[in-house]
Amino acid sequence: MQSQPDVERLANGDVSQRDHLLGKDVTGLLDLAADQLFNGSTVASRFLRAELELNARLRTLSFGKPVRYTYNPLEYAWDTHRCYVEKYCQEGQSVLFLGMNPGPFGMAQTGVPFGEVKAVRSWLKITGAVGRPAEEHPKRRITGLDCTQSEVSGARFWGFFQELCGETHNFFRHCFVHNLCPLIFMSESGKNLTPPELPAAERDALLSCCDSALCQVVTALGVSLVIGVGKLAEQRARRALAEAGITVRVEGIMHPSPRNPLANKGWANIVRDKLDNLGVLSLLTS
Repeated sequence: MQSQPDVERLANGDVSQRDHLLGKDVTGLLDLAADQLFNGSTVASRFLRAELELNARLRTLSFGKPVRYTYNPLEYAWDTHRCYVEKYCQEGQSVLFLGMNPGPFGMAQTGVPFGEVKAVRSWLKITGAVGRPAEEHPKRRITGLDCTQSEVSGARFWGFFQELCGETHNFFRHCFVHNLCPLIFMSESGKNLTPPELPAAERDALLSCCDSALCQVVTALGVSLVIGVGKLAEQRARRALAEAGITVRVEGIMHPSPRNPLANKGWANIVRDKLDNLGVLSLLTS
């Protein structure tokens, strides 16, 4: 059994402790962290508890070809992720923006959804140490907040809200941002793979875990509107929440990915108009 100091160091984001535990069965340790450290009544503590429980479930899954590498930033980047959640997840938020899963130069590096490094450091002002996954693709190394490569999707996403809101408070008093799935998948070549590209049985097992966690998160936050960033996240959220009997409005905005030709022709203007139609724009500009 792990000692109490081990539990506290892990849940507090001690990267050296996580590195020491890489390759070992830490499911029990995460369960202890959830029980002992995130049993509070704040929205952030309930949110973090749901994520630790999801981590434990995801650790029981395995992925075959075409997946060769799997990273979970909620483990090796827990320090920065916890900083993000405790800083910005708060009572009274009514809108949840939901992405699908991390990108290799965004959340995979920073632990923050759509977490392009410059935005995370300069606007969100997230700090903390970032470790490394047990096995890395040589072309997809994790360098954390020192990563010099920008992720276009994250730069567009956070850049839009920075320009619209000015101060982070003006965004986070109403909204929070989360990913349905915390895992990033890569092929042997280093190609990024999305959950729908996994073999059916593996995909279904993964998304079943993530759907359950999403329901916990939506309940913990008490939001009235979930906005999927991209069709996949929107459709999955609508299905998961409806099947769980959770009454919440689900809508969607275009994904800012550069692989989407429409997003390259004025994503910010398209999204601004959509948020206006949804009644969200006035919350962020008042």
